[in-house]
Amino acid sequence: MRFISLSALISLVLLLSACGSSAIDDFSYTDQRGEPVALEDLKGTPWLATFVFTNCNTVCPPMTFNLSGIQEELEADGLSDYKIVAFSVDPIVDTPETLQNYLAQFSVPDDSKWHLLTGYTQDEIAEFAKDNFKSFVRNDPESDQVIHGTNFYLVDQEGVVVNNYDGYDSVPVEDIKNDLRGLIEEY
Repeated sequence: MRFISLSALISLVLLLSACGSSAIDDFSYTDQRGEPVALEDLKGTPWLATFVFTNCNTVCPPMTFNLSGIQEELEADGLSDYKIVAFSVDPIVDTPETLQNYLAQFSVPDDSKWHLLTGYTQDEIAEFAKDNFKSFVRNDPESDQVIHGTNFYLVDQEGVVVNNYDGYDSVPVEDIKNDLRGLIEEY
């Protein structure tokens, strides 16, 4: 009897832990090309997500540089079925044109895979980040900067966040490549 109870308990824990990942809430925003991008448009393709803003004078340029480097590695390995999505945390300043100029500062191997998104309020993106990525976004009351998390998030073909990684300092490029490759091959 004790063995059956332990088995049932383990099964329940595994079931509940599997439910910990949930699909990202539906959205439709505007990218750096001025084109609408909705969650539905990304379905069927895994994507890396992050939060940045163009006026950032600390973590965002290195994070964007790191994403560009990851893309170089993905392309070198022959992986092409993915997207990179960066949500602006300063949507009033970050118009599509501003986002396009920002991305042009980086040597991205294929900018067609990138969607830098805007078209919402800062309160909306703060709520979206918290609810969907367990990340934070808030204004710095002492400056024109926005405080936000520095992670990269791997989102699967169904729109579920399946992993997150340090996107600023100790970026695990090999892990990201292997996890993304796994999603592509699995699908």
